[in-house]
Amino acid sequence: MQNRLEEQIRSLRLGHLLNALELQRTQPGTYQELGFEERLGLLLEHELLQREMSKVARLRRQARLRLSATASGLDWRPERGLKRQQMAELLTGGWYQRQQNVLITGPTGSGKTYVACALGEQACQQHVAVGYWRLPRLLDDLNTGHADGSYRKQLLQLAKKTVLILDDWGLEKLSPRQSADLLEVVEDRYGRGSTILISQLPVTEWYKMVSNPTVADALMDRLVHNSHRLELSGESLRKVAQSDHGE
Repeated sequence: MQNRLEEQIRSLRLGHLLNALELQRTQPGTYQELGFEERLGLLLEHELLQREMSKVARLRRQARLRLSATASGLDWRPERGLKRQQMAELLTGGWYQRQQNVLITGPTGSGKTYVACALGEQACQQHVAVGYWRLPRLLDDLNTGHADGSYRKQLLQLAKKTVLILDDWGLEKLSPRQSADLLEVVEDRYGRGSTILISQLPVTEWYKMVSNPTVADALMDRLVHNSHRLELSGESLRKVAQSDHGE
């Protein structure tokens, strides 16, 4: 009877529930005073909790966030320029539910990537598909895709991400091919997904980083319109850390 029950549980793919059931069997004194429905409720609760944890872990792996960042680790010192109310609203996830973008700017080492990854981590916990790329590397991959035939597949994978984080935008001016590729990525996602764009340059200087003015107009319209802006400031956190360690 016991073996048959275990087989039925496995056939229903309730592996976590089976583990919890075994725990109840090995600790009868802990559970003997509970009624049938209470014990069943504990088993189902364990299954649901473990599934939740597994799903979040899978989304984290697929996101490939550059930093292990959390909302609790954000730097709220006034000189950093991060506004609590604005971040609190962003952490609720309403911006990607409305397909809005987040633009994070500031000098080197001001914590831009950490803030972006904290938003990405929060989205993963809310069961949202996230992807992180450094823009220069992504553009290299897309260029390779033109040659090996994987270009369309790459665009499809990017379009499936509810939140796409693009780091290091504006390190150098985009070539005509790179500008066109980025527009394809943005166009495929427009109205269907949200983008977090990270740059050392203020938004007012983004236009000139795109070779083709027509493409620049289209990109700025889709990225900047209806977006949330985070403008960080202050001394480089990396330099501060080195100073604290006497380097």
